[in-house]
Amino acid sequence: MKPEFKISPKKDDFESPDFYDLDDLLSDDHKLIRESVRDFVKKEISPIIEDVAQQARFPYHLVAKMGEMGVFGPTIPENYGGMGTDYLAYGLMMQELERCDSGIRSAASVQGSLVMFPIYKYGSEEQKQKYLPKLASGEWLGCFGLTEPDHGSNPGGMVSNIKDAGDHYILNGAKMWISNAPFADVAVVWAKNEEGRIKGLILEKGMEGFSAPEIHNKWSLRTSSTGELVFSDVKVPKENILPLADGLKAPLSCLDNARYGIAWGALGAAMDCYDTAKKYAMERNQFGKPIGGFQLIQKKLAEMLTEITKAQLLVWKLATLKDSGKATSAQISLAKRNNVAMALEIAREARQILGGNGITGEFPVMRHMMNLESVVTYEGTHDIHLLILGHEITGIQAFK
Repeated sequence: MKPEFKISPKKDDFESPDFYDLDDLLSDDHKLIRESVRDFVKKEISPIIEDVAQQARFPYHLVAKMGEMGVFGPTIPENYGGMGTDYLAYGLMMQELERCDSGIRSAASVQGSLVMFPIYKYGSEEQKQKYLPKLASGEWLGCFGLTEPDHGSNPGGMVSNIKDAGDHYILNGAKMWISNAPFADVAVVWAKNEEGRIKGLILEKGMEGFSAPEIHNKWSLRTSSTGELVFSDVKVPKENILPLADGLKAPLSCLDNARYGIAWGALGAAMDCYDTAKKYAMERNQFGKPIGGFQLIQKKLAEMLTEITKAQLLVWKLATLKDSGKATSAQISLAKRNNVAMALEIAREARQILGGNGITGEFPVMRHMMNLESVVTYEGTHDIHLLILGHEITGIQAFK
């Protein structure tokens, strides 16, 4: 049954900051894609997002609509259901989704970067034909199982394992903090074989011994459905193994794609917080004038706009590197780390500008702040990305 959510009477009047005329760097097609997703968000998601967050419910009915919009795996070729577009367009899409809510962008990031991408890059032709079109359309929802209860920043230490049983493998283990898991029809899961090599497997809902219990009581990403993946002697057909995935490099390449999208998405959250704070500062009167006329408020707004502008330039350049095949993992780590930290600081400053009103669901700022507390941790923690950059700079690995 389609879930019903309360429609907010408040209009989404977001205006995107562009202090350095960065739209001049975009083609007309890129602008059209961005505006189409922005209009979709304003029409379909913004009116219900606060109620969804307050109820901590995943708006599953949006999945098919997001598929229609093409936000699932847009860089995947058209013959597999994608749009065949570039990574700049993908980044702009993620920016617009997270401008509304990190949980909504998370659902799209997982579907495109962590489920469709590994099937496209490491899967057989049969696997691509079977799964990608249905994932692209939103008919199927997917999830990605790498993190384990005892192995987060050290995925190579995973204990999930497969054993050869003739015409199939037997999978045992568990995964933790898996976005989309409770609703997912398909799961791309990583486990070690009997030689200790990491392999990718495609699981389908309903396989005996495979369950995905939901994680409740989250203060963050409340519009996203998060769960566990539990494997108890799951029989996985050998044709469900990703034939070209061997070793930890394969899942890490998926994470690079996801982190790229997060760098864009966090920028969107920062832009929304800035826009909200700026408008509030011009409307809220204290001591006989708008609070936007006070020096400390102007300082906050000026610093917000400065950091947003720097982040816009950063992800635009990263997009050009990615589209030319030159973006490195370290470059992506820098952008993810910088933009999420920047967005979190802007959310906190915006909350202060809004005063007590900033903690209510009448404004999006506190919701963004709570979401970003997860984003700063997932897909590589803030500190792990720092150490990735440290290794790139010095050539010395600070962790194994």
